[in-house]
Amino acid sequence: MHRPFFAALLALAASFAHAGEVQVAVAANFAGTLARIGEGFTAATGHVLKVSSGSTGKFYTQIVAGAPFEVLIAADDETPKRLVAEGQATAGSNFTYAIGKLVLWSAQPGFVDDQGAVLASDKVRHVAIANPKVAPYGAAALEVIKARGLSDALMPKLVTAESIAQAYQFAATGNAELGFVALSQVAVPGRPLVGSFWQVPANLYGEIRQDAVLLKSGEKNPAARALLDFLKSDAAKRSIREFGYGP
Repeated sequence: MHRPFFAALLALAASFAHAGEVQVAVAANFAGTLARIGEGFTAATGHVLKVSSGSTGKFYTQIVAGAPFEVLIAADDETPKRLVAEGQATAGSNFTYAIGKLVLWSAQPGFVDDQGAVLASDKVRHVAIANPKVAPYGAAALEVIKARGLSDALMPKLVTAESIAQAYQFAATGNAELGFVALSQVAVPGRPLVGSFWQVPANLYGEIRQDAVLLKSGEKNPAARALLDFLKSDAAKRSIREFGYGP
């Protein structure tokens, strides 16, 4: 065997001998993207991700109650800041890894027009949104409805989901004709586009800055710190862009 190659192989094996795992709480909208990033992370470091996905608000409650998550990849920037302020996360470790984009989506091709006028249509009886109290994308959806002057007309039609993943499921299964979901859920790289959607103009809702943060329970875990470093890498940023997030 060629000596340089053999040496590199030994170095790689040595680094993997110290590989660990990291407990990650990830916002539901970013779960698919993290799965893609996690493949590259494990290949580069040997560390393994143990992932739970859900709404950011519920993760906050669980972390404060003592849940053993080591990294939070949130759907907003307020929750990581709050955890730092309350001593639940490491000061200075929070950073924005993506800007979320909201879409109005239907599983039916041609159902959603390119201006979102379908929202005011009588043919819409149910609109799925994530719980705005715990999910930033749900709060953004309410902003859009208000901006369109449709609050009174649409409130009786809203179907509230526990998370944006469940909101997507409500729309995908036809339990709701429409759903406000993340662009990353409907424009998955390598998969054909299903249904129809309107990408909501950014001026109709507040910017969805999505931050990650190192939690106190992960401070002594090299794998947790390595994951946050990897999220800032060019490879991760490329995947984030491919899934439709802003830089």
